Amino acid sequence: MRLPSLTRPRSLAGQLFAMQAVLIAVVVAGYALFAYVSDRRQARDAAARQTTAVARSVADSPAVRDAIRSPDPTARLEPYALEVTRHTNVDFVTIMSPDGIRWTHPDPRQIGRRFLGTTAPARHGRTFTETCTGTLGPSVRAVTPVTDGGRIIGLVSAGITVDRISERLQDQVTALLGVAGGALLLGAVGTYVINARLRRHTHNMNAAELSRMHDYHQAALHAVREGLLMLDGQYRVALINDGGRELLGIGPCDEVVGRSVAGLGLPAPLTGALLSSRPRVDEVHPTVSRVLVVNTSPVSGGERRGTVVTLRDITELQSLMGELDTERGFSQALRSQAHEAANRLHTVVSLIELGRSEEAVEFATAELELAQALTDQVVAAVAEPVLAALLLGKTAQANERGVELVVSPDSRLDDGLLAGGPPARDLVTVLGNLIDNAVDAAQGSTPARVTVTAYASAAALVLRVADTGPGVHPGHAGLLFQRGFTTKPAGPGGRGLGLALVRQAVTRHEGTLTVTDAAPGGGAVFEVRLPLRPAPVPAEGGAA
Repeated sequence: MRLPSLTRPRSLAGQLFAMQAVLIAVVVAGYALFAYVSDRRQARDAAARQTTAVARSVADSPAVRDAIRSPDPTARLEPYALEVTRHTNVDFVTIMSPDGIRWTHPDPRQIGRRFLGTTAPARHGRTFTETCTGTLGPSVRAVTPVTDGGRIIGLVSAGITVDRISERLQDQVTALLGVAGGALLLGAVGTYVINARLRRHTHNMNAAELSRMHDYHQAALHAVREGLLMLDGQYRVALINDGGRELLGIGPCDEVVGRSVAGLGLPAPLTGALLSSRPRVDEVHPTVSRVLVVNTSPVSGGERRGTVVTLRDITELQSLMGELDTERGFSQALRSQAHEAANRLHTVVSLIELGRSEEAVEFATAELELAQALTDQVVAAVAEPVLAALLLGKTAQANERGVELVVSPDSRLDDGLLAGGPPARDLVTVLGNLIDNAVDAAQGSTPARVTVTAYASAAALVLRVADTGPGVHPGHAGLLFQRGFTTKPAGPGGRGLGLALVRQAVTRHEGTLTVTDAAPGGGAVFEVRLPLRPAPVPAEGGAA
């Protein structure tokens, strides 16, 4: 049975190295073959030119003509032909009759025999070259006529053997092989260096692993609901997933890859956190419409390579926490009121036990009238149930902290007037945080008072909160609504988020938020204006 192979597939870098090495070897071998063939052809052409020149020189010599006319041409031509052969680096010089009978030859035994090769063109007065096999083997030879007064009296042939031509090519071939080997070695070294670098970058993974990792990367990128943002070393966006686009308010068609974080139009504190070189852990940053938890982690490997940013949306959680704080305040106020009610009840019971019934009735009536007057005052000014409940709870809370919370006589909000306005949750966020901030500022002042004004004009809801605190420092006016800014000691849950949430809600509803030092007691005045849209009018009658 054939066992399955457990060998790990070759890495992408290894495959590229093998392919490049084969490619270089093929290119070098092809070039070497082409150069060899080209040099061989050039060597044959050079031999043909050399033999032609020698043959013509011999044929034009007067001594050769005189020897041919002599009674014994061989006796005078043979020494001359051998001497020319030695001095011109040819393998043979053969002088023959017009019929092709040799008068000279390097081998004396071949003298008197017929020349092996073509002589017809020369007998017609034309010089030519050919490659032919003769007594000395294959050779490149030239044949030319010897003329005397226009009459052909003989033929001259000079030749170089193919073996000698091959010997001349050996040095060139050796040099060519050396160059080819050097090119192959240099190409292999260069390819190895490049692929070693590639191995480091791909972590020695093969193509299948890289493809699988890319598929997982894309799937995770689009499946994760949390925002993921990757920045390069120059704080430019290198990667952003769908969740990151949604949380940062970037449209799916907006091209942000390659752009600097500073050019995305994000709030300044959030931009500063993304541009920071130190890690950020669970930092809360409000945007125009959301509250985000931001974590940043630098990516480095000997040098800074970028930053990985994760974003989580806690808008709903923050809103629920605000409502929970409000409910907790209500419960604390109820406990305080229950405690006070128990004290008053004990007082009434004690007066009755002492037989002072009239005084008990008078005391109970006065307390009831005071509580009812406070409720009537708030409800008469603000009939909207959510805001009325908020004001009653905040009044009790402020009273527990020694601060008087009063509703201005200018306040007027009828029930149902806010049908076209912001949702109740946002109103609780805005007014609740402004009151908490004012109570903190007024606490300890004399008198300690917070004045709330709420009314609706023709097109806007106005919420104004004034306190008798120290007011706003001129240098802090532009920083009040930034996340994290506070003039109070930090608590267990951190501070500096309330006014930032107020600004977020106001901006989301296209309202305005201002702060001045125009309070009657010298404190700060925060004013919010939220546009009101007309409530839809029910259509009369049914569909035709």
